[in-house]
Amino acid sequence: MLKGLIQRWRQHREQQQLARHAIPDALWELTLLRYGFLAQLSPQDRSELRRLCSLFLASKEFHGAGGFEVTDEVAVSVAAQACLPVLKLGLHWYDGFVGIVMHEGQLVVPRSEMDEDGVVHEYEDTLAGEAMAGGPLVLAWSESTPEAHERLEGFDPVYSVVIHEFAHVIDMWDAGMQGPQGAPALATPQARAAWFATLEAEWQWFCDQVDEGVATVIDPYGAEALEEFFAVATEAFFVAPMELRHEQPALYRILSAFFLQDPAAPAAPAV
Repeated sequence: MLKGLIQRWRQHREQQQLARHAIPDALWELTLLRYGFLAQLSPQDRSELRRLCSLFLASKEFHGAGGFEVTDEVAVSVAAQACLPVLKLGLHWYDGFVGIVMHEGQLVVPRSEMDEDGVVHEYEDTLAGEAMAGGPLVLAWSESTPEAHERLEGFDPVYSVVIHEFAHVIDMWDAGMQGPQGAPALATPQARAAWFATLEAEWQWFCDQVDEGVATVIDPYGAEALEEFFAVATEAFFVAPMELRHEQPALYRILSAFFLQDPAAPAAPAV
């Protein structure tokens, strides 16, 4: 009986959130139009994505830095891209943080690094976004707009800073304060070992291509570290799935198995 009461309370609360944060039809259609990879979803998946976006907006707090105004267009754009990776997994993957800080342009972050001789070097890092354990998540709107997604025909690197940073959030879901590792939470140690066996082999092949100056679907930035490779591979998986499946099929398969999505498959016709 108690379980039933709790379930009904949760359903009632969810309905309230969906009503309070309903996305107007015109704004939703504009978002799909501006981000073509979202429009490629089946009608059922687009409907579920819209539902998740409303719940996402109900659970997160957007803040504009330096006077930047977070409009409904900005918030829905971020929500739609953020919810795409967890479309089949659920929003609980994003429970570890609340705040999303939006900058108008790229952000400059002071860094310090100690070399092997113990000398500390200070420098500035220019970022399009940053995900930190426990939040907040920081994004540059100039790097999140549809114009930032444009690319030439062929196997040029794809780009979605929103998906990239939320891939790091997924990566850190069970990592505590350790930061991203290059793997999402998996059911068993055996599954984790199999994941890394494939990911590291795919990463090594990718790094070899980058070293040789060969153009790749995945952004060359992925050669920096295994966790960055996971993030940029996730970008490619959702933004250019057919190209990724062609270029690195084994990588595509493990991402498809984890995200429970097959974006390179032809969409089912609307019923």
